[in-house]
Amino acid sequence: MKKRRNFVREMGERRYKRLFVIATEGEKTEPQYFSLFNDRQAIVKIMCLNRQKGSAPLHVKKSMEDYLIAKKMDLRTDDEAWLVVDKDNWQDDHLRQLYEWANQKSNYGLALSNPCFEYWILLHFEDAKGVSSAKDCCNKLQQYLPNYDKGIPSGKFTPSMISDAIQRASNRDQTQDAPWPQSTGSTVYKLVQNIRKTQ
Repeated sequence: MKKRRNFVREMGERRYKRLFVIATEGEKTEPQYFSLFNDRQAIVKIMCLNRQKGSAPLHVKKSMEDYLIAKKMDLRTDDEAWLVVDKDNWQDDHLRQLYEWANQKSNYGLALSNPCFEYWILLHFEDAKGVSSAKDCCNKLQQYLPNYDKGIPSGKFTPSMISDAIQRASNRDQTQDAPWPQSTGSTVYKLVQNIRKTQ
């Protein structure tokens, strides 16, 4: 009988330079969008966590905490962990807990879109003036993505469109005196900027 050889994984450097661990409220659109930034050169690795039951902000935070504990993950200085949520009708005290979590470490972050992540997607196409509700966002988005149904068509966003979205969101950002956008806006651009700095 042949002796079975034990498989030993060689220790060494990981293949990518920076890791972004992202816990999202949405199960489809957000992971599809952020997967656009995984590159073939393996400079950046984007890992979107599978959402646990419930989409409330505190469930998103718990997904991240459970993942970091389960993996005994101590993120390297260059790595980042982000919570990505919508304002929707969530209570401010729940969002504040996410904000406080994000302020624990310099490589933690909170990206919040008010009213919803679709607002961030819409900024890739236009200034989104006059948009104030999730319904407005989805209706306007249908003009650019007619078959949009909580999903991102592959290859739809060019680097210049992403740059435009960053600029538009940055111009609207009024969070200097508030932890997240109190009116229509999105701080997802901060996460995307950090990802693109490495690429």
